[in-house]
Amino acid sequence: MSERKGLSFLTIISTVICVVFVCEAAAPAAAIGNQQFFWWIFLIVTFLLPYGLAVAELGTTYDGEGGIIDWIRDGLGDKWAARASYYYWVNYPFWIASLATMFPDIINMAFGIEFNLLAAIAVELAFTWVVTFMAFSKVSDSQIVLNGGAIIKVAVAVIVGVLGIWYATQHGFATDMSPATFLPDLSNFGALGYLSIIIFNFMGFEVICTMTDDMRNPKTEIPRAIIIGGATIAIIYLFTGYGIGAAIPADQIDPDYGMIVAVQTMVGDSVLFKVICVAFLITLFANMASWSFGVNSVAAYAAQTGNMPKCFGKMNEKTGMPDGAAITNGVVSSLILCIQLIPNEFISNNIFWMLFGLSVVFLLLTYIPMFPAFINLRKNDPSRKRVFEFPFKDTMMKVALIVPAVLLVLTIVATIVPLNAGEVGDKVPMLIGFFVLLAIGEVVRIWSARDRKEEYKGLTPELAARRLVEEAATEAQG
Repeated sequence: MSERKGLSFLTIISTVICVVFVCEAAAPAAAIGNQQFFWWIFLIVTFLLPYGLAVAELGTTYDGEGGIIDWIRDGLGDKWAARASYYYWVNYPFWIASLATMFPDIINMAFGIEFNLLAAIAVELAFTWVVTFMAFSKVSDSQIVLNGGAIIKVAVAVIVGVLGIWYATQHGFATDMSPATFLPDLSNFGALGYLSIIIFNFMGFEVICTMTDDMRNPKTEIPRAIIIGGATIAIIYLFTGYGIGAAIPADQIDPDYGMIVAVQTMVGDSVLFKVICVAFLITLFANMASWSFGVNSVAAYAAQTGNMPKCFGKMNEKTGMPDGAAITNGVVSSLILCIQLIPNEFISNNIFWMLFGLSVVFLLLTYIPMFPAFINLRKNDPSRKRVFEFPFKDTMMKVALIVPAVLLVLTIVATIVPLNAGEVGDKVPMLIGFFVLLAIGEVVRIWSARDRKEEYKGLTPELAARRLVEEAATEAQG
């Protein structure tokens, strides 16, 4: 019998890096300093492995249109599915807006073109609506965009790391490299506030689950892809962080433009600097395009089940794309950018991190209910065939799943809650924004459910058994 053909393992890893790795997260991660070496290893073991193995089982067992929202809906019911749908969606327009704010400043740094406030907002809105119109087309999910963006992202990261090695040999290392700096410092609240970025850089590994049918041996390739993919992404970020830290002391790295400023410090206003700036801006389009299809499809699916407003469920009859969600993203992102019109020194000086931090927090918040949902599905639906199984059971399984859920909560707190007096000015606006968005989410959840005839309570043992019979009958007919 001939060996089963399938995707090469290199292709699987490349796809993971393409979706998960984002250049704009390099500077906030580098701002952690040499401690990031410890925290990357610690979070790979305590978060990435249990999270990745859990989504591997869920994704290969429950392959509905809604992805993580489906898993939460089956495990915890409509109430938590609606909340998770909103959290998953709201992170995206804030992410678009945060990246848009980088465009005018990076153009200015690269080409000396200065923008007043209104002109800068016009450039930001142009980026926002280009991304929005890209989401109307399947080009947002095309291999050209995904693979091309991945190549440019990794190339920029590697170049920054190589420049760092060269700069350190010529000028010495700007960051203290003594052994003590590599140990975790729990009193360094500024660094702890950026730990959410490391976990953010692990989000998206569920993409592996969509490749199961094309794998030679999913049971072994899925865990290998999670471990090797996570380690590879960590190495890329650490190498880039090394380059940034070579030019700028860790405690002075700007989470907004740390990478660009580091390159400018190392090579000046050279052609190479301008090329890296342009390539960096291109990666921002690639990031948003690669995420838009998934986010918009999940929002549309949630609208169809009464867990998001109906406007998100509008599909284009010709293309089959979720245009309603895309337009809503563009409008909301545009309104978010308009907060810069409010006279406030904090907003003007910290706009990227304020918006990006809120985006990260809500994406992480989406995944917290996934862990109790996993436990409920194991309990209520034990007979379902699982292509890949989480390696632990009973108490060990619960402990392995509680730990990453707790880490998500702690990193969210460290990101938005002022842990000392020096952080009040920076974090209070984010904290206020967080609670305002939570309150809006509850209004959205209640409003969306008003036309639903009954609330789905989750997959009970009886309903699970009935589904298995129905699926078996459908397969027999096929």
